Amino acid sequence: MALADSSLSSRWAALSPNTQGALWIIVSCVLFSIMQAEVKLLGARLDTFQIAFFRCAFGLAVILPFMVKAGPSVFRTKRPLAHFLRGCLGASAMACGFYSVTHMPLADATAISFAKPLFMIVLAVLFLNEQVRWRRWSATAVGFVGVLIMVQPGSSEIGFASGVALLGTFFVALVVVVVKKLAETESPLTILFSFGIISTSIMTIPAILVWQQPTWTEMAMLLAVGTLGSAGQACAVKGFKVGEATAVVPFDYSRLIFAGFIGYWLFADVPGIHTLAGAALIVTSTLYIARREAQLGKTPMRNKTDHHPVVLVEEQPATEKST
Repeated sequence: MALADSSLSSRWAALSPNTQGALWIIVSCVLFSIMQAEVKLLGARLDTFQIAFFRCAFGLAVILPFMVKAGPSVFRTKRPLAHFLRGCLGASAMACGFYSVTHMPLADATAISFAKPLFMIVLAVLFLNEQVRWRRWSATAVGFVGVLIMVQPGSSEIGFASGVALLGTFFVALVVVVVKKLAETESPLTILFSFGIISTSIMTIPAILVWQQPTWTEMAMLLAVGTLGSAGQACAVKGFKVGEATAVVPFDYSRLIFAGFIGYWLFADVPGIHTLAGAALIVTSTLYIARREAQLGKTPMRNKTDHHPVVLVEEQPATEKST
């Protein structure tokens, strides 16, 4: 057994950092896709707010031992209002994401979540004083055309749920902006802890208003949602830490494959032509944006103070909630 472990470790160590990072990202995509399927199954009886409450509460429980180990300093902050804003935006993104997953095919909800980098371009210009030239603006415009194709604003059949999914994606992009500002002075643990406290508090009252007593099976599934979300987040952070962002980001699109497979297997969902066409435009445009950032010497979504990626995975995917 020891020899087998040693052999696996040596094979893993022989892989390039970008390959290791890509594999971590793929594992995170699998975990998030399974988590979304759990949310969709739970949503057949439990309300979105109740599911989100348990996700926030379990996420807080996971982070508490690390907070205690780190010591009293990580419990203190000089920017409570920014933490409160981040918590409100993150909780809203989670609720929108869970609602869309429950009321849409998994592949459709996942594809819309890929619009986050497009919103980030606009928000980076408005709030982070970043300069964006015409090529990236053009790619962003193409990406938003893909969003419109998927959302189909004139279709009453899927318009509301897809609109909620898009709103959740916008909230995630706002979270990225707030966390990039917070990360200049706050530790990742402090940001995670404050989000856990604030989001759980925000979700408590709505969850009570729609409360239905979960069965033991549902409680196990809710625990699985929290565990899979935290594990997926950890894998994503690891992937961005060991690999270059521009090398590993494309593998995040494997979520669309896993979500499509699980959606077809469990719910008989088949992605429509609008989803496939819109997703193709979004993926192409965001990959081009990532490539341009690499050429310009920029690293997408990185914190300037510690040179580690700011990974935000709000459950919708992802991406996150958190750093």
